[in-house]
Amino acid sequence: MSVAPITPMTQSRRLLSRLRDVMAGSGLAQARLDKIVRLIAAEMVAEVCSCYVVRPGEVLELFATVGLNPEAVHQTRLRVGEGLVGDVAATARSAAIANAARHPKFAYRPETGEDPFHSFLGVPLIRDGKVRGVLVIQNRRPRVYADEEVEMLQTVAMVVSELVAGGELGDKGEVAASEAGGTLPARIEGMPLNDGLARGLAVLHRPQLTVREMVADEPVREVQRLGTALAAMHRSLDRLVEITEDSGIGEGLDILETYRMFAEDRGWVRRIEEAIQSGLTAEAAVQRVRNDTAARMARITDPYLRERMTDFDDLATRLLLNLSGKGSQAAVGTLPDDVVLVARTIGPAELLDYEQKRLRAVVVEEGSATSHVAIVARALGIPVVGRCADALNIIDPLDVVLVDGDNGQVFVRPSEDAFGAFEQSLAVRAERAQSHAGLVGRPAVSRDGVRVSLNLNAGLLIDLPHLASTGADGIGLYRTEIPFMVRSAYPDVAAQTDLYRRIFEQAQGKPVTFRTLDVGGDKSLPYFAAETEQNPALGWRAIRMGLDRPAMLLKQLRALIRAAEGRPLRIMFPMVAQAAEFDAVSRLMDRELSRALGQGYVAPSDLQIGAMVEVPAIFWQLDALLSRADFLAVGTNDLLQYMFAADRGDPKLANRYDTLSPAFLNILGDLAAKAETAGKPISVCGEMAGRPLEAMALIGLGFRSLSMAATSVGPVKAMILGVEVEALADFVRSLRRRDSASVRTDLHAYARDHGLIT
Repeated sequence: MSVAPITPMTQSRRLLSRLRDVMAGSGLAQARLDKIVRLIAAEMVAEVCSCYVVRPGEVLELFATVGLNPEAVHQTRLRVGEGLVGDVAATARSAAIANAARHPKFAYRPETGEDPFHSFLGVPLIRDGKVRGVLVIQNRRPRVYADEEVEMLQTVAMVVSELVAGGELGDKGEVAASEAGGTLPARIEGMPLNDGLARGLAVLHRPQLTVREMVADEPVREVQRLGTALAAMHRSLDRLVEITEDSGIGEGLDILETYRMFAEDRGWVRRIEEAIQSGLTAEAAVQRVRNDTAARMARITDPYLRERMTDFDDLATRLLLNLSGKGSQAAVGTLPDDVVLVARTIGPAELLDYEQKRLRAVVVEEGSATSHVAIVARALGIPVVGRCADALNIIDPLDVVLVDGDNGQVFVRPSEDAFGAFEQSLAVRAERAQSHAGLVGRPAVSRDGVRVSLNLNAGLLIDLPHLASTGADGIGLYRTEIPFMVRSAYPDVAAQTDLYRRIFEQAQGKPVTFRTLDVGGDKSLPYFAAETEQNPALGWRAIRMGLDRPAMLLKQLRALIRAAEGRPLRIMFPMVAQAAEFDAVSRLMDRELSRALGQGYVAPSDLQIGAMVEVPAIFWQLDALLSRADFLAVGTNDLLQYMFAADRGDPKLANRYDTLSPAFLNILGDLAAKAETAGKPISVCGEMAGRPLEAMALIGLGFRSLSMAATSVGPVKAMILGVEVEALADFVRSLRRRDSASVRTDLHAYARDHGLIT
């Protein structure tokens, strides 16, 4: 009679089955943990197995061991990040090391008696996205742990993490005290992702999904359960797409379509199926892959790719709900009338699960301006504050929360004085909004008759209706890269043509200036291989990528020409550093135009091509550029960081250099003067144009075309209607001669003295 060989998969299932018996047994949690480490050591042929648990204060305490000195239990402590164990906890990554004592992160603890043990394998215990502890095995001889052994210990860690996170270990009072949010007022500093003010009651987006059954004896049945749940999840996403289509959210559909593609990702599903084969239930397998994804996400530096990985976290939640027999609404429950949604992170589909009429604001512990949830929230007009550290621990359900999306602040359980001040700000904002609404039909003409063109910055179809609601003259900057970034594959010419045609149609004859693809740096495309660059902002991006990959740029130009269909077409190229680069893209433009005419397409009635001025080097070839370009647009965001060699994403440098410094104003003034001399239109489309005080300075410098966010049109127009440009120009001219770091205070005083709203 032949005996079937023991494979790593069957060994894993056998170990999990024995662990299940221990977990289900009676006795104190500490006694069960002691049995677990002995069982793991025996099954994995390890001379040491230890379990460290994260305690209050970010400390790892040795809670159980076999092989080390038993007196070290509850005595040995390491800070998170200290030693090999602390490094596993800090990075949420497994570590397999053949000779631990020689590793630079090794931290010796003499009381443990671990001197003879050379090899080390540590895996994090992760539950609900947080590291709860570290599971370690060690051996005397230097040993290269096989991938199968690492996988087995990671799978076992799923079971152990349930015991560690269950609250039965240690002093419950100490843990509760460390986690209590308290009832005192609190303020959380974050990053503004969408502006606006809102108040409401906190709803914590933290679906309580406890995976109770970790180990399965029938992998085939679990795979079938997974397939059924996946099918149900796909049907719910299809319904959500239909609802979103009917609601008129527009480009939110593009995001959900991409999201649906993530749900069908075979690599993600395959990893779950492999985890099931190791002996886990379908629920535990989903949780295992979710934890692995979270660990990978922690290693990704690109903010856009990190946000795409969080979409898988959202999908894992939805899949677990379907496996438990609940729909996506199960995580939502009964809502108050005014909801401030608080989450670690949240996907676009999860956000749309909540009733839109109740949502007032979103607060997330993670998030970035390119996240899908931020894009959808902007479409809904909801303030969003991201990077709010520890928000879920500080904010309790139904706490009163005030959200300041303009300044990236969240006020929790505010005092009466703070609440009153916020109410006053809301009232003033509502009054101003009503006042600005009354200006929609009026042109932006100063008191002395100077006309200023106010345009919108846009990047999604949902931005186009703001043309009518704000009375803007046109789209001064259409960022074409955003639709590229929310897709899982590069859009072909037909898809691009359809998108640009819809933009033309919704603009209803108002001019639209399309900026060609500005990706690279901090804006990665998920379907292009990411390249690590030491200085991404100075790296391979924008026009440089387009010239190195001309086929990509030619496809975009081809789509724009076809979409114009005899209408005026304005295209500008980003990050032009020298006139020769503009010549190169002009030749590509000519080539595509000839191709279109040869194929019978209707030429644009008026084709204008321009350049973004954001790289200082072009200042010394400005005359050459002005002789070639039909128009220029100043991108003050990048220009400021390149002028002062200061990364605008670095919080330590955020306020060091001011757009209202005399040096920067002189550069801008010279640009405006040279363009006027050459008879070429020039505009400003950076954030500077949308702030009334800075816009006032730009008008004083000679700029007559500004492009901004829709919410800025009203405030900037109100300022223009009250200013006398000739007097303002004289004042700004005097400021340019200063040698101070900023003239912001002087401009504030001028605005106050002249009764201007800034």
